[in-house]
Amino acid sequence: MEFYKYQGTGNDFVVLEALDGRPAWLDSATVQAVCDRHFGVGADGILLIERGIEADWFMRVLNADGSEAEMCGNGIRCVAKHLATHLDVKDQVIPVETLAGVKACIIDRDDDDVVESVTVALGPPILEPSQIPVAAEHNLDIAVLVDGRQFVGQAVSMGNPHFVIFEGMGLKEAEVWGAKLTAAPVFPSQANIEFVEVLEPGVVRVVVYERGVGLTLACGTGAGAVGVAAVLTGKAEAGEPISIKLPGGVLDITVLPDYSDVLLSGAAELVFTGEIDIQALMAARPE
Repeated sequence: MEFYKYQGTGNDFVVLEALDGRPAWLDSATVQAVCDRHFGVGADGILLIERGIEADWFMRVLNADGSEAEMCGNGIRCVAKHLATHLDVKDQVIPVETLAGVKACIIDRDDDDVVESVTVALGPPILEPSQIPVAAEHNLDIAVLVDGRQFVGQAVSMGNPHFVIFEGMGLKEAEVWGAKLTAAPVFPSQANIEFVEVLEPGVVRVVVYERGVGLTLACGTGAGAVGVAAVLTGKAEAGEPISIKLPGGVLDITVLPDYSDVLLSGAAELVFTGEIDIQALMAARPE
């Protein structure tokens, strides 16, 4: 099957055109094999472009561990670019259905009609604890104790659950504590963990540990959650761009003053294309 390898701020994906729906052969084990960076193509996840019900297009997000996610901010930018460049969708605004609802993707083209960037309207944040979900009375200043260390963070859902901790952390340390925090009992569906260092007003540095993936170079919905948490805690202004510096690059987030929407902007790039021989791929995996 033909595939397209995309990356958005270092968050990389195998994109498959599955207009007839998810292929029967693409089970959890096969997803893991495709995403394996040593024996497969290598990716943070697989994005399926399917026909939608509430919109013309539907994006299915399959994490590297084979689980399915509700939404992916960097992934939907890659899907929107693919729709614009390979499936000949000419609209400036492309609605894409996800398990977290329909998201509007705004295509920014240059004078030569080349797609330069994609802005995604992630929608309003979910702040009600039971809907995030998080087992707490409030979504702010939640204390979580793991292995004798307490972390205080803000729980926000951007269609998938995030826990934003305003504490700068290096990659190795973030990988250790992120793995422990994501599976903490307070998060019934697990959570994506963001460690945030405020550099100056409107500028933050972020390290993300994604559930089902691990430490990643970037996370679009995570950037959105960080922006929302920064505004909620007075560390950034609503309506003003917030620069999110991630290991894979920079994303821009704008939280509307009434929290009615969160805008995510950044580039999405096609890296290469190829063919997947599923039988050969599965045979090559070590037992």
